[in-house]
Amino acid sequence: MSQLSHQIQLLRRPTGLPTPADFALREVPLPEPQEGEVLVANQWLSVDPYMRGRMSEAKSYVPPFPLNGPLDGGAIGTVLASRHPGFKVGDRVSSMLGWRDAFVAKGEQLTRLPATALPSQRFLGALGMPGMTAWAGLHKVARLQAGETLLVSAASGAVGTMAVQLAKRAGARVIGSTGSADKVAYLKTLGADAVINYRETPDLDAELARLAPEGIQVYFENVGGAMLDAALNNMALHGRIVLCGLIEQYNSNGEAKGPRNLAQMIRKRILMQGLLVSDHWQHYGDFLAEAIPAFEAGALQAEETVSEGLASMPQAFIGLFEGRNTGKMLVRLD
Repeated sequence: MSQLSHQIQLLRRPTGLPTPADFALREVPLPEPQEGEVLVANQWLSVDPYMRGRMSEAKSYVPPFPLNGPLDGGAIGTVLASRHPGFKVGDRVSSMLGWRDAFVAKGEQLTRLPATALPSQRFLGALGMPGMTAWAGLHKVARLQAGETLLVSAASGAVGTMAVQLAKRAGARVIGSTGSADKVAYLKTLGADAVINYRETPDLDAELARLAPEGIQVYFENVGGAMLDAALNNMALHGRIVLCGLIEQYNSNGEAKGPRNLAQMIRKRILMQGLLVSDHWQHYGDFLAEAIPAFEAGALQAEETVSEGLASMPQAFIGLFEGRNTGKMLVRLD
């Protein structure tokens, strides 16, 4: 008798900010695992801002999500049945087969979680793609040095919180930007030297000049818009910008305006480089070798915002663009 999978499927391509009506919760049968395949029940699901781009048909570095089919995303689950020699019943695994409560997949699509007492869902956030993104951006792209000043936008998000902490461990001075007083206070507990509440800062340019009078050596960019303008004006000579995300533009329908002051890149000889974490995944083991012991020792922290149940996935995703998460946004299944 076949298993059933409950899936969140994409009904239509969103215009602007997605709405719950763009998604549907559907039940589909699952086949029995064949040779080399594994049946997995998911317990934790991830939503991430980059998924918004895949909901449109615009050309990107990954293909768009198909309509009337399950979306993909990070997931942590348990093996229920296995016909693959590398996995046994009870193994905890990560995959990119989220937005659903169960699936059958080839063993090559799964990764067994490392042996640690840390919570398994951390491998969707601080020890997963977001944490690795922060690590790769700081160490492989920007090559951050001790004593430098780093600015992190969207600093209270999954990537930003790790960028703040990893940069402090590397000896940098860190300025974060976020959108509420609670998030400002949280970032200070993570060690940020200064934090801007951009919603209550009428002149970002002047505030950055006050906080970094000698200039910003590295900007970890997750937002775009006015913060990028202000950062360009306050970059140090030969500064580096890690272009990780532009969340302010993801729901803009092409109306977003670019920076008005790119001439600063010429005058200050600034380097700006785009970051795709997949380009650096061969170093994931190096990241885990540093991060897992740090978490186990309490030297790194991870905050999570958790929604309950598969049906909450669309609202959890939409919440990313409304600032409803601190740290990693996750969905927990029964």
